[in-house]
Amino acid sequence: MGAKTGLLVYADGDINEALRGAPAPDPEQTAALIERLYPGWAIREDEPSSLGGGCYPSYGTTYATGFPGIDIICDQRVMLDHPSRLPAHLVEASAGRRLVLHAMHSVVDWLAFAVWENGQLIRSLSLSPGSGVMENIGDPFPFEAAYWAGEHPVPHDPAWSDEPYALPFHPLELGEDALRALFGFVLEGMPEPDDVDPYDVGLLGFQLTDPDDPDEVAEHDAAIKEAARALGPPRRFTFGPGGSLLEIDGP
Repeated sequence: MGAKTGLLVYADGDINEALRGAPAPDPEQTAALIERLYPGWAIREDEPSSLGGGCYPSYGTTYATGFPGIDIICDQRVMLDHPSRLPAHLVEASAGRRLVLHAMHSVVDWLAFAVWENGQLIRSLSLSPGSGVMENIGDPFPFEAAYWAGEHPVPHDPAWSDEPYALPFHPLELGEDALRALFGFVLEGMPEPDDVDPYDVGLLGFQLTDPDDPDEVAEHDAAIKEAARALGPPRRFTFGPGGSLLEIDGP
C-alpha cells in the first residue's frame, strides 16, 4: 500500500452522490473558495489535477474545486496528527454543513480522519505504528467496527521485524475503507461497481503563500532534505530461498 492523502471536504449532503455528478471546476467559484479559506494569502494559479491524482499535492500546492453541494481542498497543511486541532476558521467555514478530513501517509503507515457536523466534532482518529493512537474522539463509525474487533490483524513477518505489528490492524487498510465510506472512492485496491472514479473529478491548482510565514515552503523542503540525508544511503533487498529477504550488496 502506498497511498497518501491530505483531503478536506465541505458538503451539504451525500459526498458520494455529489462527486458522482461532479462538473468541471468553475474557476471563479474555486478561486472564491480559496480566498475564503486562505484569507490574505498570496495566490498564484498552477496546473490542474484530479481528485485521484491531486489528493496529496506537493507542499505549498493546493488543489481545489467548488460546485453546488460540495467544496474540496487538497493540501498537505491539513495533515494533522491531531485533527481536532484543525484551524478554527476552517471549522467555522463548515457551519450548516458536514466537514470531513482524511489524511494518510504510507511511508509511516499513518492515518487520520475526522468528521464535523455543523461545526461540532463528532469523530476523530489518528494513529500509526510508530506513535500509537494519537487521537481517538467520539464513537467509531460502522466501517471501523471490524478493525477494532480484531478481524483485520497484520500478519507477523519476521523478515521485516522481530516484533509483531504495533497496532491491531493496518492504518492504511482502514484508511481505504474510510475513503469509501466517507467519500465513495478508494485509491488502492479493487474498486467496487458503485465507487466513484476520483480521476473523473477535476481540480484546479494553486500555489499559496502564508503572509505570516512566507518562507514556510522553503523551510519545509529543507527539513525534508535534511531528514533524507540523516537516513543514510538506501538499502536494497531481494527475495531469497523460502521468501526470506536478502540485502543486495553492490551494484
